[in-house]
Order: sequence, then structure tokens, then C-alpha cells
Amino acid sequence: MGEIATSNYQITLFYHSKSVRAKQTLAYAKAEGLAILEIDLLKTKITGTQIIELADRLKISVKDLVNQEHPSYTSNFEHHDFSTNDWIKMIQHNPEIMKQPIALRGDITILIETPTDIIKI
Repeated sequence: MGEIATSNYQITLFYHSKSVRAKQTLAYAKAEGLAILEIDLLKTKITGTQIIELADRLKISVKDLVNQEHPSYTSNFEHHDFSTNDWIKMIQHNPEIMKQPIALRGDITILIETPTDIIKI
């Protein structure tokens, strides 16, 4: 069992409050009457263990959690092969570079591409 507690009755949403997609997803979820536990990555520091667990749940590597097209990434880092630990530190210090929103319910985890994806979970 991981560090992230999940429930079958509510959706845990990891997101950035500055993200348009996240705002639209939350608005859509609330309109649908879905129970959401919100985790704003700009307010809540995510642990290395949680980052690894999110990547595992999405069946991707930690590196693939990083949006290398994000302006905060391109202005601070070059495309590079870092160690998993380095990627974790980059996400922790620059949470806006993490791909999001990520929704979890029970054993299901999805990376939200469009706001309506939230009902797939």
C-alpha cells in the first residue's frame, strides 16, 4: 500500500491552481456532483514517495511526469536525462512542471487530458 490514501467514494485530484485545465476539470467535477479531495501542488508539498507512487499508478516513469514543454521547465532546464532523484527534486522545487491534473479513485489513476476525462474514473 502506498502513501497516497484513496477511496472508492471520492476522487483525489492532484493539480496546480494556476492551471486552466485543472480549473475547468474541478468546475466540471463539481457540476457533475462528484466528491473531490483537492490537492493543490502549489500549496501542498508533494513527497518523493508520492511522486514515485503517482508515476507507478500511471505506469510511467517519474521523468514522464515532467512536462518538458512547460515554460518553467524550458527556462530553467535543458532537455536532459536526469536520475529519478533529480526529477523528483525538480518537481518538488517547480511543482508547476508536473503533468496534471491527476485523478485517483480506488485503484484507478488517470492523467486528465480534457476536463470531461474526470467522469471516466
